[in-house]
Amino acid sequence: MREANLRPQSAGSSQRTPQSIVDCGWGRLIFANTFLDTESITAALRRERPDRRDIAFYVQEPQVAVALAPQELFLDPSLTYRLDLTSYRPARRRKHAFFIRRLTTVSDAESVNVIYSELGMVQVPLDFFWEHRDARKLTVLVAEDTESGAIIGSVMGVDHTRAFNDPERGSSLWCLAVSPKSPYAGIGESLVRRLAEHFQAREAAYMDLSVLHDNAPAIGLYEKLGFRRVPVFAVKRKNPINEKLFVGQQPDADLNPYAKIVVNEARRRGIAVEIVDAEGGFFRLSHGGRSILCREALSELTTAVAMSICDDKRVTRRVVEKAGVKVPAQLTDDNANARAEFLAAHGSVVVKPARGEQGMGVAVGLTDAEEMEAAVEYARSLCPDIVIEQCFEGSDLRLVVIDYKVVAAAIRKPARIVGDGVRDVRKLIEVQSRRRSSATGGESTIPMDAETERCLANAGLGWDDVPDQGREILVRKTANLHTGGTIEDVTAETHPALIEAAVAAARAIQIPVTGIDLMVRSPREPDYVFIEANERPGLANHEPQPTAERYVDLMFPFSAANKKRQPDDETEE
Repeated sequence: MREANLRPQSAGSSQRTPQSIVDCGWGRLIFANTFLDTESITAALRRERPDRRDIAFYVQEPQVAVALAPQELFLDPSLTYRLDLTSYRPARRRKHAFFIRRLTTVSDAESVNVIYSELGMVQVPLDFFWEHRDARKLTVLVAEDTESGAIIGSVMGVDHTRAFNDPERGSSLWCLAVSPKSPYAGIGESLVRRLAEHFQAREAAYMDLSVLHDNAPAIGLYEKLGFRRVPVFAVKRKNPINEKLFVGQQPDADLNPYAKIVVNEARRRGIAVEIVDAEGGFFRLSHGGRSILCREALSELTTAVAMSICDDKRVTRRVVEKAGVKVPAQLTDDNANARAEFLAAHGSVVVKPARGEQGMGVAVGLTDAEEMEAAVEYARSLCPDIVIEQCFEGSDLRLVVIDYKVVAAAIRKPARIVGDGVRDVRKLIEVQSRRRSSATGGESTIPMDAETERCLANAGLGWDDVPDQGREILVRKTANLHTGGTIEDVTAETHPALIEAAVAAARAIQIPVTGIDLMVRSPREPDYVFIEANERPGLANHEPQPTAERYVDLMFPFSAANKKRQPDDETEE
């Protein structure tokens, strides 16, 4: 273990640039080992800008720093890990589904910010990459999908030699982020390895990183790559971004992401929040003389009648069809002969419970009578009444309608995996399921059930088969987020006819907040059929659209003036 950054700050400091601070866009990295006294470190942290996240790293006496400003500072509950680059050996095997390169365009930066937003990380102003970033000190790498060109991951590195003339030739890794929507395994590992190789080529001696103490998957990855824990500490400022790190267990700690996104937006505006039942997602918002009870995106503004219309898919269909919304052909007779004739007439059908949510019991693209009857039996075990409809080939489009305006539109994609030629299907699903679960607070996982087995069988695979490298396999036919599906924002490109259909459906139901599901050929084309309406749509995962903002606007329109924090006029010396 190298000792330079573990000694008192005065040791060896004559060779370093004094009081070195590197702007990383999301906040400043304060190299505490370049400061002569703890008071100066504390003063630097107190100059943190609004909506940024500064980190004082290599703090030798963190307890003293916190004691100097206990109301403002806290000891970061993270662990520091170090990779010895003098003995590190690059991986021989490279991934072919994606490749690692430097961030080079505004589009790259925008994509990285979307990933940051998905993961609840602080976003970086776009102009930072072109006008303020010191490329000698900071290196930003991205992972690009070879087929689609989409950015699916990113990492940032700091060269300590160029940052503060570090005599120990150190470096550090920050903001490792992998899109929770990507189906590929090994993205994070590839980004870490490429950054390590970059600094190794610059003759850096080691690469450090800071990781939350309870982030077991990340710690497992780092230890696998050869990182070892070192006694290095970080201090941060108490701010809304860091709140969960220093306030301890809170009443809303068990809220799911769909409730938490609303609660966080309300608190940003100064709206009082009372957690009624965290496990169920119930909370009360109060502002001025108005108080509204909510359950995630469902509030007292939605009537029981509107809820009952959404609850039964057959009723929903009849109501929206009368309003001129296009619906697929549906079977009304409930017997095996009628089902067989309906399947023969349409070639492919969908079976689902008349009442249900989260995609449970829904089977899509059934073309075989025996499979259809098995799906009917399973759907009926969840609800006595079932719905059988013509299968409309296309994409699943979710439109979030708030106050009869479309706030977000997203293509929902079924869960999928991509073979790497090494891992079997079961392992690939487990990896992807963990990623989806981590990104959604446990709300999205891929079930290892009969429906997944059916989809695998259609692809000619079983649980223990090893798919060829690069082969993409759909493991679910439905695009529901709760069964591992992902979403892709298409708000800006959605055809006006689809927008009109969603608004017309919401008005027909007379529901102020809803998620309208359509099957479409393309979001840019007018063809569609209505699938269902959701009275409690998930507002999370629609980055960068302001779903929670519009929801709170609806309930407390006069709070909108409080939702933007005013920038601090203080400039850094």
